[in-house]
Amino acid sequence: MPRPDRADATPADAPRADAPRADPLRADPLRADAARADRYASAPLLNCLLREIAQPHPTAEPDPTAPSAPGSGDRTVFRLPGTGLLLRVRGLRRPAEPEVDAGGRWHRLDHAELVKLVAEELRAHTGLSSHELPAEMADSRDTVAALLAARDRTTVPDDPYRRSEQCLITGHPYHPAPKARGGGPAAGWLPFAPEAYAAFPLVLLGAREDTVVEEGDTSALDALGEAPPGYRLLPAHPWQLDLVGPELVDAFADGRLIAIGTAAPDAWPTAAIRTVYAPEADLFLKFSLDVRITNDIRRLWRHDLLKLRRIDAAVTDAFAALPGAARWLNDRGYRTVDFAFEELAVLVRDGLRPGLVPGATPLLAAGLVEGFPGSPLESADPGAWWEAYLAQVVPPALTAFAEHGVVLEAHLQNTLVAVDAGGLPVQALFRDAEGVKLVGEVERAAGWERLVYCLVVNNLVEVAGALAERHRGFDPWPALRRLLAGHPLPEAAGLLTAPTLPGKTNLLLRWTGADGADARYLPLPNPLAGT
Repeated sequence: MPRPDRADATPADAPRADAPRADPLRADPLRADAARADRYASAPLLNCLLREIAQPHPTAEPDPTAPSAPGSGDRTVFRLPGTGLLLRVRGLRRPAEPEVDAGGRWHRLDHAELVKLVAEELRAHTGLSSHELPAEMADSRDTVAALLAARDRTTVPDDPYRRSEQCLITGHPYHPAPKARGGGPAAGWLPFAPEAYAAFPLVLLGAREDTVVEEGDTSALDALGEAPPGYRLLPAHPWQLDLVGPELVDAFADGRLIAIGTAAPDAWPTAAIRTVYAPEADLFLKFSLDVRITNDIRRLWRHDLLKLRRIDAAVTDAFAALPGAARWLNDRGYRTVDFAFEELAVLVRDGLRPGLVPGATPLLAAGLVEGFPGSPLESADPGAWWEAYLAQVVPPALTAFAEHGVVLEAHLQNTLVAVDAGGLPVQALFRDAEGVKLVGEVERAAGWERLVYCLVVNNLVEVAGALAERHRGFDPWPALRRLLAGHPLPEAAGLLTAPTLPGKTNLLLRWTGADGADARYLPLPNPLAGT
């Protein structure tokens, strides 16, 4: 049937003026599902493009009379300098509905077309080509579609902490492919996906004693099951076993490894995917996972494991000296085998209950930003909630740096905030020694830049944006200015006058094939600067 807005529409085609126009997506569930997946997957890709490459365009839309979506007045136009194309989007915190100027008319881009546009712009902008990143972008979108379908048929967990860890459908808001899962079929990874509310039993292996390598306190692993004489218990992530299984055939054949069974009850994956929480044991276990997730293949690399105890001890000492309730979740130690040191490594991390403020409920900061059922951000007094959040999260990170040279990787996914019965933050918990840096091993300026990126840009700016989006007119910056002005760290006061903050360039990092740990930053306008 011809579209009613076409010039050749007949009277029989045209709807009555007072009749509501049919929603084609509502009439076609498959199209609606595809559009929903496109919307989730496009937002972080657009964020990267607009942050790292696009330039604000001051002129008006190329053809104001051209047909467009309703409410196009809240759109912003950008120029892509490599190709010279004009792009416009609705909204800026989570950009949506991308359109490109096609000869004076705006053409709406689905996710596949957006990927093509971004690839063309990156080739023109850098002079380089990449086949990997466009494939990862497509995989990320397909993953989102599979996750949304799985969530539609799955009951939301009762535990608010679990809901906060397993709600991240968008994921990293400034990564071009935050949900890529290595390109494999969904059947291979969906049973282990936190975003699908997964829970599963860990596989229990027996490692022959003469092959075991461990450091630190790994005794909690022995409580997960029972190994026969001459063997030590080695839990394994079932997805990782699927990935590296062919490499272990000889070890099973000659008795270096034996299968014992599975652990009970089930563990469930946190937002970090390869880190699981065993609630009965109140224990976090972090595994290797031979899959590229965001910028890295997520193995427990040998060089990181060998420095784990030293880094964790430094952070533990720093937190022991801090005032207040802030807590560090210790990475106690690791266990593995010498013939598959990285592949089968498992790291033991403190659970939540010891040291948690009585009656408080821990929540993942990234979950607060993305949103989940029961999030305190939905009903909070924004001013009181924000000041409480700042008071718990910011001083520990600044003081650990100022007095102990510890650079916490205090981004959204490594920060838990415990809230009281009224939803107000009363404690911050930080995790993951792998990402921590120590001043002396890195230059102080580089350490400060990393802390500002993780704590301010990745964490505080995002939480502030989520609050402001839910509570129009709320200004988060005066409270943070006051807190920084009152801290004795010279660099903290410097944030109040610095014109820019460091923003990580994940799109360009992945396009140029840089090492995942090779952070590069570009200057972003500093909302704290000024009065």
